[in-house]
Amino acid sequence: MEKLFLSIDHLKSVSKTRFKIYQKIGVLTPYDLLYYLPRSYKDYREPVAAADAVMDMQNVVRLTITAKKNPVYSSRGMQIFRADAVDDDGTEVGIVIFNQRFTFQALQLGKSYVMYGKIVSNQNENRLNIQNPQLLKDMENPIEAVYPQTAGLTSPMVRTNMKECLQILDELPFETLPAVLRNRFQLMALPKALHAVHQPETLEQIEEAKHRIAFEELLRLQLGLHLLKYKAQKKTEYPMQMIDLQPFLDHLPFSLTAAQKKAVQEILADMSGDSPMNRLLQGDVGSGKTAVAAAACYFCARNGCQSVLMAPTEILAEQHYKTLTGFLESLNIRVALLTGALTAKQKKTVCAEIADGSAQVIVGTHAVFQKAVAYHKLGLVITDEQHRFGVAQRNALAEKGGAPHKLVMSATPIPRTLALMVYGDLEVSVLDVMPNGRLPVKTFAVTGKLRQRAVNFMIQELRQGRQAYIVCPAIEENADSDFELKAVTAYAEQIKKTMLQNWHVDILHGQMSAQEKEETMKKFHHHEIDVLICTTVVEVGVDVPNATVMMIEDAERFGLSQLHQLRGRVGRNSLQSYCILVTEHATEEARERLKRLCSTTDGFQIAEADLQLRGPGDFFGSMQHGLPPLKLAKLTDTKMLHDVQEAVQYFISADPELQKSEHHALYMDILYLFSKYGINGLN
Repeated sequence: MEKLFLSIDHLKSVSKTRFKIYQKIGVLTPYDLLYYLPRSYKDYREPVAAADAVMDMQNVVRLTITAKKNPVYSSRGMQIFRADAVDDDGTEVGIVIFNQRFTFQALQLGKSYVMYGKIVSNQNENRLNIQNPQLLKDMENPIEAVYPQTAGLTSPMVRTNMKECLQILDELPFETLPAVLRNRFQLMALPKALHAVHQPETLEQIEEAKHRIAFEELLRLQLGLHLLKYKAQKKTEYPMQMIDLQPFLDHLPFSLTAAQKKAVQEILADMSGDSPMNRLLQGDVGSGKTAVAAAACYFCARNGCQSVLMAPTEILAEQHYKTLTGFLESLNIRVALLTGALTAKQKKTVCAEIADGSAQVIVGTHAVFQKAVAYHKLGLVITDEQHRFGVAQRNALAEKGGAPHKLVMSATPIPRTLALMVYGDLEVSVLDVMPNGRLPVKTFAVTGKLRQRAVNFMIQELRQGRQAYIVCPAIEENADSDFELKAVTAYAEQIKKTMLQNWHVDILHGQMSAQEKEETMKKFHHHEIDVLICTTVVEVGVDVPNATVMMIEDAERFGLSQLHQLRGRVGRNSLQSYCILVTEHATEEARERLKRLCSTTDGFQIAEADLQLRGPGDFFGSMQHGLPPLKLAKLTDTKMLHDVQEAVQYFISADPELQKSEHHALYMDILYLFSKYGINGLN
């Protein structure tokens, strides 16, 4: 298999220029190119009658040449060749060829050709023309693969390189699945599937090949995550003893919910074992994950170990720092904050406290896993909003300790089928009960005609000292958009001069620098801003308890789960909060989706609905950050998911580390893919 993993510039047909283009799209080896899959296919096998051709589109027609005309030149110097032809039904068709003398010369009077080209109507001559046709008489593949468009890299170029890769595969064929599984799930052999997807003979063959490759994608991902979990089951250097948690519970200003108590018990049981904990704490917005994390930090500190909580933004890190300080410092547990905003002197002081162990709980951004930070006795690593970091980053932080326990938290509820894919290396605890005193956010969907009424309602809340968000789906107005989206900058200017002229309005969007975003959110947090007009940058990690209204413009443009996350920015205290979904161009399907959001605040129900309505892209695109991407597999294909689970169990039972010789190709395949996307903990 070695030839498949050499640099792709070893291929005869790959120039230095093409090599650089391949590098940009992540194709580094012939193996990578084999998995650079076509986006569509051109089927040249079935010519159509000229009268049935789709106008202004590419068509396959069979034409007999009846006359050839002398070439002429256009005013711009272009050489134009013309010929007359008829199809099998006798319909006259003109052939027009631009600047391609050899193609024209190849046409012989009285001979028939199968051609592929754009059919247009010639109004002057009252007949059809075919422009710049491709002659298909010598075609090697009657069905031709069309690859994703990339500047400087055409489909014919990829096909030439792919032919060479497939020749290497023929010399060195490899198979990742044993015959027993291929037969059990009726799967095509891998070399045959790769040939069929790039050089198919029939459309049915393409579907069969795609099925095999999709199955392989899911299997590699599941087994890779299994191996991560299996490798993590080494002995921790910091075994912990079960302690009385009552002092911590007595200091809380509230009682834990049943779901929180169960999660705490699961976490403490894991941390009292010999192997490091690998657990996901999944809970809806406002379900009380931080209190559970605080219990774990208390347990860790009482066992003489340090814990660290990593958050994706400085403002969220500061929020966690304040919360944990309130929970723990009265119990004589020192909480420290480490972010990029600290001065060099402050960082030095905090790092010294971390190194000597006097800082028992450390809260921060990615700064907490930088090389300069040395921990005294790191027993617990907590990452918040896990999908913002990815597997590789949480592993980098874990390497700071001696196989520490790991807890990852996510406020994005996802269906169980998807959780198995995204968090397959973790055990899962779920917080599915909201804390006492939290009122469900009332949600309403209205048309743009009621926008004034919605803003008037918002002003009533502002007059009571509350704050509000208005979310827009674009930053600046775009003339190329299929219809006008509400844009943050233009919308803010307009509404500041009209409906909200008496209130302090500001904007927040992703193109602002990190410092600008932090400063704006701090102002909003301190009520220096009444209404924040923003993009979905506020979707995660912003906690402003005084905000009670979330108004979302062009709400039909967002997925259900994203709308639910935005809604979670309000309702963060005992005040009644509201979410107003404004639509201008909602389809019937969009109206149904919004109606579903108005009817429930259960994030797990919403996630299931979103998965069915929109597919897994919204979840998986962001949440599998750092894992090999899925190109063909569909996580809504429940039968395939079930089959893959069965195959995974086969391997776990027979060879949990995939070390048997017959599983070597599959193991190397998984190892290569995971390491390519930044995960090196499998070997």
